[in-house]
Amino acid sequence: MIRGVLRWVLAAFYAAAGYLHLVRPEPFLSIMPSWVPAPEAVVLWTGVAELLGAAALVQWATPRLRRAGAIGLAAYAVCVFPANIHHFALDMARGDGGLGLGYHVPRMFAQPLLVWLALWAGGTTDWPLRRR
Repeated sequence: MIRGVLRWVLAAFYAAAGYLHLVRPEPFLSIMPSWVPAPEAVVLWTGVAELLGAAALVQWATPRLRRAGAIGLAAYAVCVFPANIHHFALDMARGDGGLGLGYHVPRMFAQPLLVWLALWAGGTTDWPLRRR
């Protein structure tokens, strides 16, 4: 039951983030590392990826599609980690400290948790909560 609830919570989180990527891309563009080519397209397609991953997580037709969505969202969380690090560095370089350590440090620790949560909630892994 908890897996199902967390799957819906995670899907809602990614659906909201995906929607924001599409309708309000400016905040995401502002933290994009300069080495990323075609940043507008990257933000657009990351939003689409989040929406598709969220939909795959909560669909009931096939566990295989749910697992594929979970793997996709986990891979997405790994791929956007450089943008999170870049945002951290940008904020810490600001005179006012930007959002500060109270925002960025938990966010850095949350990223691996999001990878695991996507895989666990999507039924790809049972680690460390093995079914009995």
